[in-house]
Amino acid sequence: MKKDQQQEEQQQFIQYAKHHISQRYLQNLIIYFLFFGSGLVIGLTLSFYLRIDVPQSLQIKQFSSSDDDSANSTTNLPPPFPEDDVSEAAVSPPCPTIEQLPAQLFVPRGRLGLKEFLEPSNLMHDMTDEELLWRASMMPRVQQHPFIRIPKVAFMFLAKTNLPLAPLWELFFRGHQGKYSIYVHSQPFWNGSFPPGSVFHGRSIPSKKVEWGKFNMIEAERRLLGNAMLDFSNQRFVLLSESCIPLFNFETIYSHLINSTTSFVESYDLPGPVGRGRYDKHMRPLVTLDEWRKGAQWFEMDRGVAMEVIIDHLYANLFKKYCKPACYSDEHYLPTFLTKTLPPGRNSNRTLTWVDWSLGGPHPRKFLRMDITPQMLNRMRTGSICVYNGRPTNICHLFARKFTTSALDRLIRFVPRIMNF
Repeated sequence: MKKDQQQEEQQQFIQYAKHHISQRYLQNLIIYFLFFGSGLVIGLTLSFYLRIDVPQSLQIKQFSSSDDDSANSTTNLPPPFPEDDVSEAAVSPPCPTIEQLPAQLFVPRGRLGLKEFLEPSNLMHDMTDEELLWRASMMPRVQQHPFIRIPKVAFMFLAKTNLPLAPLWELFFRGHQGKYSIYVHSQPFWNGSFPPGSVFHGRSIPSKKVEWGKFNMIEAERRLLGNAMLDFSNQRFVLLSESCIPLFNFETIYSHLINSTTSFVESYDLPGPVGRGRYDKHMRPLVTLDEWRKGAQWFEMDRGVAMEVIIDHLYANLFKKYCKPACYSDEHYLPTFLTKTLPPGRNSNRTLTWVDWSLGGPHPRKFLRMDITPQMLNRMRTGSICVYNGRPTNICHLFARKFTTSALDRLIRFVPRIMNF
């Protein structure tokens, strides 16, 4: 009996031991699984982190040894093809050098380059006059151009509305793209536009109201200069009205302007009520009576002189304050300002625009249809003597005004034949 009881206790102990061992084994298995899972998660995380954040150079450095080993080992490479068995299709084309690759591959997507900066294609903008003149006053200091620069002449039209003589100018500009730029300043109330295909299409600039005899006429001229100065290829600047015509063909005018050593802003001292009589003593001491000058509004100037005009604030503000009707800033501001500021010989002190003042009064004569004859045009072209680059010449005027719309058909009939358009 006692022996049976001992055997039963021994079996219970064995069962307890087995149960305890199985529980410990299960606990160890769970712990090992947790360690394994944690290690797996940590490994995946580190692998993802290294793939994303480690620089490419570090990755290359880490694996460079294996790459070098594989590159130096030639035992696993297949044997070369026998020369007789190599076909043209099996030969891979050689890789092009950098010089042989298309240049477009090295241009960043969306790159504008210099073209839009040097020659703005869209003349409309929302800059104020102050912002425009500040932007236009920027000047490169590197003398060598990183592009092929062809000097251009800027033709700046100060008009009331449209350009009634535009068909004649179309003939004048035809075939000379790349040597000229056009800028049109019309009254803001004019809603018209020039047809596609016209040299004037898209050449209007943001404008403001202009009144005859008031200083806003000067502001419009400076606005035209400022917009034209944005094109770095513009080297000569001509101010024209809607009633102006050319007196020579494009090549003659272009050569005359580009090769000139002076600008053409009329300036002279005129005693009497319409000259010195318009001077205001409040302009002293900046401008004295002896420095007061008069001249025609229609000018031509080089880029250096144009720069002086657009950066001027001192004299412009003085004339705006004290030169009011019967003082007309468009007849006195530029002549006086440039006479004071330019060195001798920089300005020719004459205008290139022919006008007829024989009738007297505040405005020159208007030319109607029947006034247009070959004789009259030739008299405007070569009927004067002046000095050009230090030598006498009979080509003193390159433009003429005032021509009415009724004169257009006879101008188109005579001008191309006389001027070799």
